[in-house]
Amino acid sequence: MATVSKSTGLIAAAVSFISFGTSGAFVKPLLEAGWSPTAAVTARALTAGLVLLPFVVVSLRGKWNLLLQARWPVLGMGLVGVAVTQVLYFAAIQRIPVATALLIEFLAPIILVGFTWAVSRRRPAPVVLFGSVLAVGGLVLVIGPGAIQAVDPIGLAAAFGAALGCAGYFWIAARPNFGLPPVALAGAGLLVAAPVLALIGALGLLPFTATFGDVPLFGLEAAWWVPLLVVAVVGTALAYASGITASGILGSRLASFIALLEVVSASVFAWLLLGEGLSPVQLLGGALILGGIASVRAERPQEEASTAAPPVGASC
Repeated sequence: MATVSKSTGLIAAAVSFISFGTSGAFVKPLLEAGWSPTAAVTARALTAGLVLLPFVVVSLRGKWNLLLQARWPVLGMGLVGVAVTQVLYFAAIQRIPVATALLIEFLAPIILVGFTWAVSRRRPAPVVLFGSVLAVGGLVLVIGPGAIQAVDPIGLAAAFGAALGCAGYFWIAARPNFGLPPVALAGAGLLVAAPVLALIGALGLLPFTATFGDVPLFGLEAAWWVPLLVVAVVGTALAYASGITASGILGSRLASFIALLEVVSASVFAWLLLGEGLSPVQLLGGALILGGIASVRAERPQEEASTAAPPVGASC
């Protein structure tokens, strides 16, 4: 049963990073048409939450008390895992290059390793440390070695805050959360995040603009809601639901390392759909990330137990 569960977790993780990887290709036409990043992420969160709502209802089977019992994980997922992470990321890219912000945000797995180390006061297994080095090196190559060039302290702080939010997403997702089904946690969290993001835009803390005409989509003209619906259904609803499922099965640490493949997936989709180049260096980076994931997954059970944090619902 454990083997089946691990296999299911790996499949869910793959579905998640591939789904997340489609986001850029379908959000880009909206941004080029005049949508601000904050408006786009608010619309995708709200739409995705509504798409998941029927599945939330079915998964709960009338056990609405689970939402009440899991109110703090739901709020944490919505406010930290979605809203704070997105807001700080967009705040960061206003001051530092996108590649730099991505590189810092995707340090979330390293933060989780460090958190476990600090809480348990036991050094992670050598394979985990080796995997961390490989994964970070691969991430630098995929995003681009030139990403390490920003000096704006506020932008760097915002990006690091986004990394903390991303780590929080995996940590919350990996907990039992009172038995709340993953799809319910994803749907409820997105519906919590959407009004928060809208309020941030309404207050003028971040630009909030949208247009509702046709947008260019892979050389054709399409209604604005077409790419929005794709990114909401595939790049958000499916991505969050499968990602939370994967974290619950694999634990936050392994799931977060596998999620690094999102940058590889995004690069592949940008190459296939937008015609953006995919260099040999990026392919090498992807191979290094895979090596890092394999190293983390190779951790022996006794090592994993010795490096786990005290009982908090899931291992990191």
